[in-house]
Amino acid sequence: MTAFNRRSFLNSFGYLSTAAFFTSMTQSAWGRNLNKALVRIGDRSPEQLSSDEDFWYYVQESFTVSASLINLNNGGVSPSPKIVQEAVKRYLDLSNEAPSYYMWRILDQGREPLRQNLAKLAGTSEEEIAIHRSASEALETVIFGLTLKPGDEVVLSKQDYPNMINAWKQRELRDGIKLVWINLELPSEDNEYLADEYVKAFTPKTKLVHITHVINWNGQILPVKKIATAAHLRGIEVLVDGAHSLAHFEFAVPDLDCDYFGTSLHKWLAACIGTGLLYVRKSKIKNLYPLFASADPKSEDIRKFENLGTRPFFIEQATGKAIEFYDMIGPQRKELRLWYLKNYWMEKVKAIPKVKLGTSMKRGFGCAIGLVSVEGKKPAELETFLFNNYKIHSVGIEWENIHGVRITPNVYTTTKNLDLLVEGIERFTGN
Repeated sequence: MTAFNRRSFLNSFGYLSTAAFFTSMTQSAWGRNLNKALVRIGDRSPEQLSSDEDFWYYVQESFTVSASLINLNNGGVSPSPKIVQEAVKRYLDLSNEAPSYYMWRILDQGREPLRQNLAKLAGTSEEEIAIHRSASEALETVIFGLTLKPGDEVVLSKQDYPNMINAWKQRELRDGIKLVWINLELPSEDNEYLADEYVKAFTPKTKLVHITHVINWNGQILPVKKIATAAHLRGIEVLVDGAHSLAHFEFAVPDLDCDYFGTSLHKWLAACIGTGLLYVRKSKIKNLYPLFASADPKSEDIRKFENLGTRPFFIEQATGKAIEFYDMIGPQRKELRLWYLKNYWMEKVKAIPKVKLGTSMKRGFGCAIGLVSVEGKKPAELETFLFNNYKIHSVGIEWENIHGVRITPNVYTTTKNLDLLVEGIERFTGN
């Protein structure tokens, strides 16, 4: 490979080329079938396609999910499609031929094109996007990088993600800031109530509000922009935990009017495990300290947040294929399919005696993630029953005032899978 150069490598692996993506995809039978299905749908609307099992069958073929287990816990982490898995393997093999050369001098040259593609995905400037390993890393970069002094207040909710709660508690312990907690009653279809709970907690000492875009426990979507607008009117900064929102449903990060946004890419984008993204509004970069030391911590360059050192380049660069796969399916098609799947099983179980749904079925208040509970039973009992009798993998939730089993399908989930879920819930309740 002595004649190998950066330009030929980047072109051959198609960091930015949709044509290259389709070429690599259609080398396989599943890829050719999916390509044909995409051509056949013509101008059919996303609404029409949301329930078209024939079309989604070809999307399902793009994954290598187990045939012996029904995975309905995609809210934890999503599997990647074959095209992403294959890219990781290629890049890993290449890295091991001469690590310091192929990782730093070849693969690392794909970082800027990847940043550009991530910026397009998020609807932001590439100068506001840092590549990270998870939502936790991205969000903790902000949590520990903000300049806060004793007595400064941060508003957050008891329904936020534990890693973020623990990070804020550590700042409280170390720096003497004050955490102001709200406790949301969920599910809710009242954006006024949801926003007001945050706004009522604001005081002249409030410096930042931490908002979880999609509550991971039950899939509740919060009115981020409404809260952010109220916060900015009071000079309060806004940090959004978007771990479950990016590539789940359509929006652009700037539309949220937040100052900081962190997300995982190994959830709804279906990138490889260990990928994430941090957005920092351009005007906020200078005064946010990086989590890993930078030569110039007061720099206005977003890249100061990427001083991780040696990292898994092969995983990072395969993210480009996940973006292309997402674009190929289409954001609106995906959103409406996920919403359809959630409502498909909920419609069938909502009238069963003793069954209680913990997620809204209305668009704008929920999408793929759904919560179900059975009166008089613990979530763990239903979770165990579904696994032992139907090999359905879900997760029991016992967090603050949210109790139930979280069900999270994805684009590879079939309605037959969900029919078994419904049957399992019926049997568990004795109906």
